[in-house]
Amino acid sequence: MALKTGEEYLKSLRELGLCAMVHGRLTEDLPGHPLVAPSTRAVAATYDLAQSPEAKDLLTAESSLTGDAINRFTHLHQSAEDLVKKIQMQRLCGNVTGCCFQRCVGMDAANAVFSVTYECDAGHGTRYHGRFREYWAMIQKHDLVVDGAMTDPKGDRSKRPKDQADPDLYLRVVERRPGGIVVRGAKLHQTGMLNSHEVLVMPTVAMRPGEEDWAVCFAVPTNAPGIRHFYGRQVSDTRKLEPGRLDVGNPEFGGQEVMTVFEDVFVPEERVFLCGETDQSGKLVERFAGYHRQSYGGCKVGVGDVLIGASALIARLNGTDQASHIKDKLVEMIHLNETMFACGIACSALGHPTAAGNYEINLLLANVCKLNVTRFPYELARLATDIAGGLLGTMPPAADLSDPSAGPLLRKYLAAAPVAEVEARMKVLRLIENLVAGAGAVAYLIESMHGAGPPAAQRIMIGRQGDLEGKMDLAKRLLGI
Repeated sequence: MALKTGEEYLKSLRELGLCAMVHGRLTEDLPGHPLVAPSTRAVAATYDLAQSPEAKDLLTAESSLTGDAINRFTHLHQSAEDLVKKIQMQRLCGNVTGCCFQRCVGMDAANAVFSVTYECDAGHGTRYHGRFREYWAMIQKHDLVVDGAMTDPKGDRSKRPKDQADPDLYLRVVERRPGGIVVRGAKLHQTGMLNSHEVLVMPTVAMRPGEEDWAVCFAVPTNAPGIRHFYGRQVSDTRKLEPGRLDVGNPEFGGQEVMTVFEDVFVPEERVFLCGETDQSGKLVERFAGYHRQSYGGCKVGVGDVLIGASALIARLNGTDQASHIKDKLVEMIHLNETMFACGIACSALGHPTAAGNYEINLLLANVCKLNVTRFPYELARLATDIAGGLLGTMPPAADLSDPSAGPLLRKYLAAAPVAEVEARMKVLRLIENLVAGAGAVAYLIESMHGAGPPAAQRIMIGRQGDLEGKMDLAKRLLGI
């Protein structure tokens, strides 16, 4: 079965039987938990879109491993056109869910691991690439969700992995035994981990000689013995536990972040894709980061479309939509959003084949894309807050609306433009609040800043990729120097 439906995905997740600490309690039936279910529905939407005739071209592809039709979230990019379609797909998914849909990181990790294992085998005589091809063919065949795991706790940032007081602060190999390895450590900020069937683990920094234990890449099921999950707290998350849905903001969908701990987890040999090759670790980090920074030119733009639409709608409901300063702010929001999209498309269109045969983005432009994403969504959020007005932060709760005494007063004093129903106006304000200050802001704003690395990481890569010597040669040539 290469293409699941959303319901088939939900069934497979229930059968997986994951449990996690959620608000201080060990919790089972995660897909049915009110805090987790919105993020699960967002992933299910990526399956249903692949079944839709209108979205099929963007959400599906032909597997380079099996020749079958597969979900594009499990695809190994075969052309620059594939890279462009990835960005278009991510924008569409952001439009549909208005949140993080959680499958990008696994797709980006797979494409990085695919090419790096090929080059590692060529340089070291290892057999990682064949293992990974078999593993990923299985992922495609069963249409699984894979969480890519890179970020370690890091401990004292001034010290290398081998110099930490606790060596487990960077995930590492603690035992090599016949048939596999044993690993210990943790991965933070894991988007969608509780909605994933598998986790693909990578090193978080370029390792050096003497740090072979930390230069490890592998995959295990998310319910493997020794793995523990801790659900991340979000702003206003307990609103999801309240009766009614108006105050949630995004009534159907949401994101998810998790800390995952590996307590002496055994990894079979056939699922190990790097183990001690320190010279390959930096390459893997760089490539994954490049693919994931490209992704932000699609997913955050899709959610940005929703925020722009909600801002324009609240202006109409407030009766301010014809004011010139409101029109100007909406144009600026569109300009910023399309600039991010243009960078995502540009780094895709200038993609190139790797030695392994899949396609890689233009690394410089991918980092330019993500650096813009660390800024522009915050400006979009500021403009949306400006357009929405102060009621965005002071509006009474939805429960008051149904109260026999309070309800009539709210409907009287929250009335605005003649076209506006009070409840509709409250819904739009809550959606904007969700994206600029609530649970949705975790995926839209905080993730825009720190996902795929903070701004300093992109600046480092832009400095490396910017070819200053070549640019100086251009000036010297013109001047005859």
